[in-house]
Amino acid sequence: MADRKAPERDAGVLVIGLGRFGSSLATTLDRLGQDVLAVESDDRLIAQWTGRLPLVQADASNPEALEQLGVHDFGVAVVGVGTALEASVLITGNLVDLEVPQIWAKAVSAEHGRILTRIGAHHVVYPESDAGSRVAHLVSGKMLDYIEVEDGFTIVKMRPPREMQGFTLAQSDIRRKYGITVIGVKSPGVDFAYATPETRVSSNDLLVCSGHADLLERFSARP
Repeated sequence: MADRKAPERDAGVLVIGLGRFGSSLATTLDRLGQDVLAVESDDRLIAQWTGRLPLVQADASNPEALEQLGVHDFGVAVVGVGTALEASVLITGNLVDLEVPQIWAKAVSAEHGRILTRIGAHHVVYPESDAGSRVAHLVSGKMLDYIEVEDGFTIVKMRPPREMQGFTLAQSDIRRKYGITVIGVKSPGVDFAYATPETRVSSNDLLVCSGHADLLERFSARP
């Protein structure tokens, strides 16, 4: 069993479950310098990640196991278990009972998400649904990246339509015409620059735009 002393209170993130979602989350946090501890019960996954992540083998559906891990020392816990619904609910409930300040939980369906919310998860994420929605936007138009923030407000990366090419943002007047905002422009070989009315757009540029998803969809569909 791989083990590590838990961080001091509120100093780290506890990631429970090292499937695709949990392992990606944990490795990214670790790479960013966050104090992270992964928890997994499966022998195969423990063998796969030992030496690559700070981790401990334990059954997080057992509240005593969580207490022994020092779950009270963590400010954030993420439940990466999704397909095993009973385990997901039990683990989330245990974290609620142990009064973890911030609990994030993965859900595989709307019904699953509602249960997690009802028992006390502070944030519920739908990685497969979110990824499917994002890819649908990307394959259906000129968008190169797509992030829906909240309530339809979206940020996208895209190529400029022809009517913008060769003109400044003031001249093309995109915000008045289409209701979207150009946040910045990335030209080849040049650092990203926040947009101003004097920013001139070329055909090789990338735009970072924000606005309602429907407006951005229509704008990105322009030739």
